[in-house]
Amino acid sequence: MESAAKDKMKPALPCGSSSPGPEWPEQERAEQLARGAALKWASGIFYRPEQLTRLSQYRSREVQRTCSLEARIKSVVQSYLEGVQTGVWHLSRALEAVQGTREALSQARGLLKSMAQASQSLEPLRERVIQHKQLQALSQLLPRLQAVPAAMANTQTLIDAQRLLEAYVSLRELEQLQEETWASLGGLELPVFQGLGLLAESLSQAIETAAMAARQLAREDPALLVAALRVAEVEAGRTTPVGQTPRDWRQRCLHALQTGLEQVHFSTTTLPEPGALAGWLKALQVALPAELATAEALVAPCCPPHYKVVQLWAHTLHNGLRRSLQHLLAGPELGAADAFALLHWALHVYLGQEMMGSLELGPEVDVSQLEPLLTLENIEQLQATFVAKVQASVAQWLQKALDGEIAEWGREQEPNTDPSGFYHSPMPAIVLQILTENIRVSSLVSESLQQRVHGMALSELGTFLRRDHLRGEAMAPHYVPYLLAAFNHQSALSSSVSILQPDGAASGVLAPIEAALDELQRRICRLVLEALQVELQPLFESVPSRQWLSSSELLDCVRDQTSRFCRDFWRVRSPAVELLLAEAERTVVLQYLQALMSGRLVCRDADERTQAAERLQHDAAQLKELFLGLGLEESSHCAPVLLALRELLNLRDPTLLGLEVAGLRQQFPDVSEDHVSALLDLRGDVSREQRQAALISLQDGPPPSPLMGHRALFSLVPAPTPSLSSCLPSGPCS
Repeated sequence: MESAAKDKMKPALPCGSSSPGPEWPEQERAEQLARGAALKWASGIFYRPEQLTRLSQYRSREVQRTCSLEARIKSVVQSYLEGVQTGVWHLSRALEAVQGTREALSQARGLLKSMAQASQSLEPLRERVIQHKQLQALSQLLPRLQAVPAAMANTQTLIDAQRLLEAYVSLRELEQLQEETWASLGGLELPVFQGLGLLAESLSQAIETAAMAARQLAREDPALLVAALRVAEVEAGRTTPVGQTPRDWRQRCLHALQTGLEQVHFSTTTLPEPGALAGWLKALQVALPAELATAEALVAPCCPPHYKVVQLWAHTLHNGLRRSLQHLLAGPELGAADAFALLHWALHVYLGQEMMGSLELGPEVDVSQLEPLLTLENIEQLQATFVAKVQASVAQWLQKALDGEIAEWGREQEPNTDPSGFYHSPMPAIVLQILTENIRVSSLVSESLQQRVHGMALSELGTFLRRDHLRGEAMAPHYVPYLLAAFNHQSALSSSVSILQPDGAASGVLAPIEAALDELQRRICRLVLEALQVELQPLFESVPSRQWLSSSELLDCVRDQTSRFCRDFWRVRSPAVELLLAEAERTVVLQYLQALMSGRLVCRDADERTQAAERLQHDAAQLKELFLGLGLEESSHCAPVLLALRELLNLRDPTLLGLEVAGLRQQFPDVSEDHVSALLDLRGDVSREQRQAALISLQDGPPPSPLMGHRALFSLVPAPTPSLSSCLPSGPCS
């Protein structure tokens, strides 16, 4: 029943409308929610029977509420309908206005068409009016136009006469007349003005020519220079008419000033020839400061202040010089003198107080902030060129010095001596002088160049020292004296080579040179000793022998020959002379030992062994006396080995040979089994078992004391080939 009442209360839909479900899903959902809420409310109210008595009250209340809602809905609909009616009225009025506007536009279009037709009919008249105005203006300008050719000719005459201000005034009058005529004739160009552009270009060229000759004009005709610059400045301040290209005479004038200055100092005709770079740089060292002084004193007063003439001059000279140097470096490779001159001049002289850094020049001359004359690549290229050229020159000179030294070996006279009597040659001093001079000169440029030249000098000196030019001169008349002179050369170089070490360099930088000098000393010493061996070998062919046992004549010959050979050793400076004497004494002893163990003599009995022992003692004393007389300290003698061998020969009981051999090994650790076996063969009384016992004691004896200084002796004597009778199972023949 409640639902039926609510259905009656629902407003009826207009005709032709349907349920808004599919079209208005929100409205359908709201209606469903309302129905559900109403059912819920009714079921709650009428759930208990006693509440049914109040149904009439609820119905009347709902009727009132429904009536209220309907009244409100009617009011809203009425307002909506009134608004729609008002809108429709406004639309009708707008439609009437649009129709009126359309009719007015149609009428205006017709009027415009008629006016355009009238305007087209007046076009010939308009053209006639324009022509009339042009003719009127032309008639007024005709007297002035007739004077244009003469004025142009007069302007050219003024230009040729270098009366530039008057020429510019005349040119501007002609240009103003051209502009006035152009404006009056509506942009029409008259043939009478065709040469005006060429006339302006002629004046521009005259101004540029004057600017290029500014240096000369500032001295001879400053008025002309001032006039040219004033014309350029007036033209720069003039407003260029629309449609015309501005004439940048100021920039052209500045460019001409720079071009003229560069042509004077840096044209291709002024660049130096190979080998003349130092002179060219020296001339620039004088010319450029003088040029800047001239600019400040003469050219600057003729120019506007904003030209900054001194700064312009300095920058122009700097850039021109830089381009010239780059052109030189791009050409043929420079020589060592040119490379050095350029490096030193560019890095030290140019910015120094002698030139651009002079206190007499103002701050405008500062070019330190500009691009440097030489780039890092240029400096590297010049340094590499200088080092390579100097290295080739040094190598060539050293070779010539060496060739001259070798040539002296063929002379029939001994080497030259100094006032002290020592063999002397200026070659070591000259070698060091030329190397140190190159290092010193390179230090004037930069530390990096000094380091490179220093490395080159050490390399060339090492190559020079390693050249073997001594052995091939063995047939020289005074071969040994010249070897001794070479000893002095080596000593002089060794004592003076430290001057090649630069300050602050590592202590081992001269190690290769010192090693080469030591090797040279050993080579010279070896050649001297080889010469001594050649002279002594024939004398030792009879040692040992029966004659040697019975007479000292053989050793006397050795002694005399050795004394004659060493008589010039005193001409060698210390400490090389001590080394020579020690090596000569050892060489004699080695020859003696080699002959003694050659197997030429075998003692037949105890008497001969005694004679041999006494001969060894006598010969040791003779050699000691000889070399003491020559100045060799006794501590450096090797002859005491003969006394040790004397004990080995003088031993009466062969069974005690093991003790003597062990003692020999203590004194001379380099003695071998072959050496001992050869010495035992010399005794002639050693059995196989005794030999074996002696050799075993050599192997098993106590090692020599490491504190004792032992010089190599037996190891330098070729081991004799043992005879078959002396071979032991453990020996080299086993």
